[in-house]
Amino acid sequence: MDHSMDGSADPHKAEGDKLVNVSASGAQLKGEPVQIVLATEEHTFELDEEALSKILLDPRVRDRNVVVVSVAGAFRKGKSFLLDFFLRYLSALDDPNWLGDSNSPLEGFSWRGGSERDTTGILMWSEPFVVKAASGDELVVLLMDTQGAFDSSSTVKDCATVFALSTMVSSVQVYNLSMNIQEDDLQHLQLFTEYGRLALEDNNNTKPFQVLEFLVRDWCYPYEAAYGEQGGLAMLEKRLQISDRQHQELQQIRQHIKSCFQRIGCFLLPHPGLKVATNPHFDGRLSDIESEFQEHLKKLVPRLLSPQNVVVKEINGSKVTGKGLLEYFRAYIKIYQGDELPEPKSMLQATAEANNLAAVANAKDLYNKEMEKVCGGDRPYMGPELLQREHSRCKNAAVNLFNTTRKMGGPEFSEQYGERLANELEETYENFQKHNDSKNIFSAARTPATIFAVMVFAYVVSGLLGFVGLESLANVFNLVLGISLVVLCIWAYVRYSGDFRELGVYIDQIADHIWEKVLSPIYMKAMQSGVEHAVKIKTKKQ
Repeated sequence: MDHSMDGSADPHKAEGDKLVNVSASGAQLKGEPVQIVLATEEHTFELDEEALSKILLDPRVRDRNVVVVSVAGAFRKGKSFLLDFFLRYLSALDDPNWLGDSNSPLEGFSWRGGSERDTTGILMWSEPFVVKAASGDELVVLLMDTQGAFDSSSTVKDCATVFALSTMVSSVQVYNLSMNIQEDDLQHLQLFTEYGRLALEDNNNTKPFQVLEFLVRDWCYPYEAAYGEQGGLAMLEKRLQISDRQHQELQQIRQHIKSCFQRIGCFLLPHPGLKVATNPHFDGRLSDIESEFQEHLKKLVPRLLSPQNVVVKEINGSKVTGKGLLEYFRAYIKIYQGDELPEPKSMLQATAEANNLAAVANAKDLYNKEMEKVCGGDRPYMGPELLQREHSRCKNAAVNLFNTTRKMGGPEFSEQYGERLANELEETYENFQKHNDSKNIFSAARTPATIFAVMVFAYVVSGLLGFVGLESLANVFNLVLGISLVVLCIWAYVRYSGDFRELGVYIDQIADHIWEKVLSPIYMKAMQSGVEHAVKIKTKKQ
């Protein structure tokens, strides 16, 4: 990996298979950025277990509690640039002049100027930094760099997954912003943290994440809030303030953010200078960075990384070691690779979906109201053909209302909701059909009429068989007569009491089968014969 910039010498020296950078303070900066979460062309993420295991199962890391500091935010806002100052500080922890030589290029995580993203997936620095906390415990500080959000190659799910995953495994999440904390920054934060909280499932109503640090770069209003921590906290308090005058949506966003993190801070940084922003050959030399930016950088970095201020990674109240963090990485990445979480939507997509669903609901209401007028509860039975015509009329009116309603998302997006409306109207029509059929007195009486017909038939046949001396067969039809009488009594009881409804349905099904297969054909044949006989008689008379 070549970090050298145009016009500068290569500061790397070989040491085994690792890179050794000479830091500005003179200390050796060992290690290199290692990609531990890879982004695929299919917009999924994969864990490089081998690469991550080399870091987290290192003897210096494996059984020690870890401090994980991650930097996330929009692409091309200087996340990797900032992390390289973190590396300078950690590699020269006891040196008050850790910023070092003013003419030394900035090395470490890959970064460059320009408008295109440079980092993909999630990277971790390969070399651990062991610090001794105020308690005397030796902790390991791990630094993570994340893929920038909202570039032209990433979906909403890509951005949400990277931010959520880095927030879940880090003890300090630095939310890197430009110029201000705007409402859309809070909305994105709400979406991404909710995606992470969904993955954690049951967190016992505790705050699932540890520390969130808003880092506002290029702050332009020091007359409103001073650079640094105090000005940042004052500005943050205003941004996250909840009042009754706010819209409920704005209140919910702020309540959500406060409920997700155990501690929230903010730091305001000035602009680093025009040479940093406009010089294509800028390589991170302090001589090209404004002194005011350097002064506040000296306050920001120790605030996050000094042995007195580091935050140990905890999950459910238990401190996490290097080998434990590896297991959490494995578990979390599986969640985001599966289908357990809903697809996070952009605000436009979510709004368009709600807008189309509202149009579907209005169209269904119109259909229901019109159908209630023609075959509702207080209306008499309607013939099947007439009911079908009324259904077609009401359905066309409902579909026309949906089509003429102004909707977001465009015709192609709305097409799927139009199909959904048509399917739901057909399902509703089936319910109206059943309701209408229940009003048909002949349909309602079909079961007892069928059973009674079977009883009459059994009684007549039994009598004839007895008359000719076939008593055995006559007894069989007497048995059918008795069973039919019992079934009729059971059916009447079920209809009256409402008990054993499944048994009543079963009796109705048997009666319908007998009617359709036996009695109805006989009835139709008899009717046909009667009509033919009447025609013959009329013809003879003429």
